[in-house]
Amino acid sequence: MRSDIAGGGPRAGRRPRWILVRSARLPVSTRVRVRTLVLALVACGAALAMMMWSLTLGSQELGPAEVVRALVGAPAEPGHTFIVHSVRLPRTLTAALVGAVLAVSGAVLQALVRNPLASPDVIGVNSGAGLVVVFTIVTALPAALIPVGAFAGATATAFIVYALTWRSGVSGTRLVLVGIGVNAAASALTTLLIVRYPVDRVSLAVWWQAGTLSGAEWADVTVLLVGVAVLLPVVLWFVRHAAVLQFGDDAARALGVRAELARTALLVAAAGFAALAVAAAGPIGFVALISPHIARMLAGPVTGGVLLFAAGIGACMLSAADLVARHAFPVALPVGVLTAAVGAPYFLFLLARTDRGR
Repeated sequence: MRSDIAGGGPRAGRRPRWILVRSARLPVSTRVRVRTLVLALVACGAALAMMMWSLTLGSQELGPAEVVRALVGAPAEPGHTFIVHSVRLPRTLTAALVGAVLAVSGAVLQALVRNPLASPDVIGVNSGAGLVVVFTIVTALPAALIPVGAFAGATATAFIVYALTWRSGVSGTRLVLVGIGVNAAASALTTLLIVRYPVDRVSLAVWWQAGTLSGAEWADVTVLLVGVAVLLPVVLWFVRHAAVLQFGDDAARALGVRAELARTALLVAAAGFAALAVAAAGPIGFVALISPHIARMLAGPVTGGVLLFAAGIGACMLSAADLVARHAFPVALPVGVLTAAVGAPYFLFLLARTDRGR
């Protein structure tokens, strides 16, 4: 992998604004704005700071030095190593990864339909994944099926919403309205499952529906990392075509873009990222809506660098929300309750701003 610095214009001495990243073995290259890269590094640094803070807090508070010693395997108190590695680190990593994948899912959907209100929780993708996961829980199916069921439910819901929206193209406003309807239908079916089965089976499903990280384990971290490794290359390859797709399939084909393949790949990848988050932590709302919006406001249209920036914002946001949910109240709250309390007013603000922009 090689990086070249590209200037912003013909004048000599002008400060470079782009970094050109080329693969030494593959015919692949991408440009990243220096400003976007700096913002992404700041967001990722803030997320790491939140994660470190999270590792220090709990029933037994640890200093940053004690946490670092436990992480790197340096001599430390045996109890400290167990607390960090077995109790706090799985939850901390899960929170950061869930926030990151939700942000990427929202960024891809918003780029695909050109609507800042499009996100997997608003258009029903999270609810579709949640419906299948709740069915898996209340029917006592193997827990190993939860990620598979979440992916199937999220993907099916995404394609249903997209198919119902399609009218010689996709209207962003129509997609949001159709998605809200599908979201309501999936939520109603989920409620039906909860009231139909015995209390001993549905108690876990009810708690999970609120969006919680309390049961995070290393297995969740592994599933998230494997999912990211599979889906992220797909997104990075096809997201560059998202803007072209808005001009119609004929224009896309004239520019050498396979429109249906690009559209399907991006939709499946966005649904897959949402499914990973839902399987690990339940249907956590509004992170996928807010993070990409902030990233676009500060860094411009969605590119690979902006996706990294959005992922850093999402990781920082959910890590901070988990900290507040655990330590700012007398009783620990599900993190989904806090994100909904913050995200709902922001959604109304975006809705009003979108209406004024027409």
